[in-house]
Amino acid sequence: MLVTTRELIDNAVKRNIGVGAFNVTTLSMLQGVIEAAEDVGKGIIVEFATSHETRGIITLDEIGPVIMQYARRAKVPVAVHLDHGVDLDYLKKAIDIGFTSIMYDGSRLPYEENIANTIKAVEMGHKYGVMVEGELGKMAGNTLTNDFKMEVRDVKRENYTNPDQAGDFVRKTGLDMLACSFGNAHGIYKEPPVLDIELLHEIQEKTGIPLVMHGSSGVNEEDYAKVIKNGVRKINYYTYASLAASNAVRGAFESEPDKFWKVHDLAVLMREAVREKVRSAIILFSQPQ
Repeated sequence: MLVTTRELIDNAVKRNIGVGAFNVTTLSMLQGVIEAAEDVGKGIIVEFATSHETRGIITLDEIGPVIMQYARRAKVPVAVHLDHGVDLDYLKKAIDIGFTSIMYDGSRLPYEENIANTIKAVEMGHKYGVMVEGELGKMAGNTLTNDFKMEVRDVKRENYTNPDQAGDFVRKTGLDMLACSFGNAHGIYKEPPVLDIELLHEIQEKTGIPLVMHGSSGVNEEDYAKVIKNGVRKINYYTYASLAASNAVRGAFESEPDKFWKVHDLAVLMREAVREKVRSAIILFSQPQ
């Protein structure tokens, strides 16, 4: 069933748990994510990121209505979120499609410009009853810039979120959720992540709103528990689910190299691999801390 993102996040705050937010780029991924949530009987957020369109994978106009359809018919609560929106018109398009939350990512912009644009996003989102996420600090890994170009960032202390600035940012913008940088990174970690949990705790104390962790694939179980305990309520997850799908296809070709694999056979393999990986993630995130 389609629910608001606020409903899921408010429940997460009340129970001190995390909500899995799973990016999808194909029908197989969408099916696997929804089925995983239904398997464990937990609510989730399904996401689509602007970068998926700019990379030529699929457009918001194409996949957005399909996500909405699957959310409405799901047997568990499902909210729908636009991830890393860098253009206000694009955010409005997601709202018009029916998305229940949006993210404006102005993290690469000068601080005051990020504030100004985030205020506009918040005003627009709240006008339509939509929850709004913003970002302060620069997420490491592959990130879409505000001129629609992909930028690869290293994990650097100078890019971490400043707690005092975060408090000021939230007060001035009226944000509902804040994505922050504390040692996490998009994509594959080149080495095991070292998360600054003390910094995260300070950010939570300074802002007083639900925090969002991007770059969650590859984080160990202990760290998941720590970030949830310290205010992370929305946990973005994509890379390892995507890898599970591609590894399933690779394994099929290696185990049965002479079989004539049809595209629908591969789609089923990918769906089941995503389902298994996401199921495990949901169970981890939903443990009260």
